[in-house]
Amino acid sequence: VLLISLAAMSVDYVIMGYAHAIWVLVIGRIIGGITAATQSTANAYMADISHPDEKSQNFGLIGAAFGVGFILGPLAGGLLGTLGPRAPFFAAAGLAAANTLFGYLILTETVTDAIRRPFDWRRANPVGSLKHIGKLPGVRRLLVVYFFYNIAFFVYPSIWAYYTQERFGWDSAMTGVSLAVFGFSMAVVQGGLIRLVIPRIGEHWTVILGFSINAVAFLVYAVAYEGWQIFALAPLTSLGVIAGPALQGIMSRTASNDQQGELQGVLTSISSIGIIISPMLMTATFSYFTQGTAPFYFPGAPFVLSTVLVLMSLVIFSGRKRLYTYKA
Repeated sequence: VLLISLAAMSVDYVIMGYAHAIWVLVIGRIIGGITAATQSTANAYMADISHPDEKSQNFGLIGAAFGVGFILGPLAGGLLGTLGPRAPFFAAAGLAAANTLFGYLILTETVTDAIRRPFDWRRANPVGSLKHIGKLPGVRRLLVVYFFYNIAFFVYPSIWAYYTQERFGWDSAMTGVSLAVFGFSMAVVQGGLIRLVIPRIGEHWTVILGFSINAVAFLVYAVAYEGWQIFALAPLTSLGVIAGPALQGIMSRTASNDQQGELQGVLTSISSIGIIISPMLMTATFSYFTQGTAPFYFPGAPFVLSTVLVLMSLVIFSGRKRLYTYKA
């Protein structure tokens, strides 16, 4: 599944590179969307090869890789863009193809015949999988937590460029620098610091700590009035991302070996829904509070909304019954 997704990603980028009309781009995006299983499959693979007490930390490694990509991707795209608007797409296609070959040569199958589940059409769709995974002990509540958390966290890509320009007058270069700082900080936290935190306080308290930090960070962003405050807050903001891998780890513990892929697919679907809802919600809030018709001018309003959402996640999560005790 992972190799097919990577190969399809390469085809998608080739189509976008050669696209001469919008409808061609749409076809490429449809192909990419239908086969977009890299994240969920990578998480499932990580769950399969990880000891139960190390799953959250190893999920953090995937987040760290995303943080590094968050830095290098825009940088490479900007440099390649000087060669022409199509160059970044062809470079991405080549990278995806190389990744496919690398995976074929290096990765081994983790789902053996002994644990392979027969194909079931009733579970071969997001709704069927969600209903089945929701029956696992305590997972339904955690899926709601994950849903609200994703909507709250996606405030960053949704309005960051608009917010920093409106509040601080930043240009695209300064916005890019801030994103690079955040990407680096996220990579450090998820690739290293999370391995120190979870063994000491456990996954349950790691989630609570992460949500609490996010709530504080969102509030500070809402009222920040100087650009330097954004950079000063970057380490604290990045520390908040420990909640995501820890939450994944908790849910992964409840799933059997043949359910890991299904669980990660459900989580990716929920995250995708968050990516759809959050930009609409956050940009609408930002637009309203930066226009003259608003009762008061407040470009930081979306971050207040994110604070409310993450506090909802915290309350719902804190009310759950702990299903296990972490063993260091």
